[in-house]
Amino acid sequence: MTAFRAYLVVVLACLAGYAVIVGSHHGWNILPLFFAEIARMAWPGQFDFDFMTFLSLAGIWVAWRHQFSAVGIGLGIVTFFWGMMFFAAYLLWASIQSADPRALLLGKGRAY
Repeated sequence: MTAFRAYLVVVLACLAGYAVIVGSHHGWNILPLFFAEIARMAWPGQFDFDFMTFLSLAGIWVAWRHQFSAVGIGLGIVTFFWGMMFFAAYLLWASIQSADPRALLLGKGRAY
């Protein structure tokens, strides 16, 4: 679990640094660019669409892990829109809360 947590910390640091550089050079309004690439029906759009489906799966998993409670649905929505920047922080927090990998994957209510 230590290696997993170290990976998440590195991912958070790298993504935050990268996002600050890109955002300061190109602005913070990514949604029009994101959907324009999908609408063009080219490889960058295919990647964005694939990424969006991954984000939806991650968001659904977070909501499911919290048994689709109001908090879980809210966290799932945040996961979808903030991506790995939030998901890595969430997984880091959840891994600290759950010493057992089963509880990390399934949530407290399902693991025991």
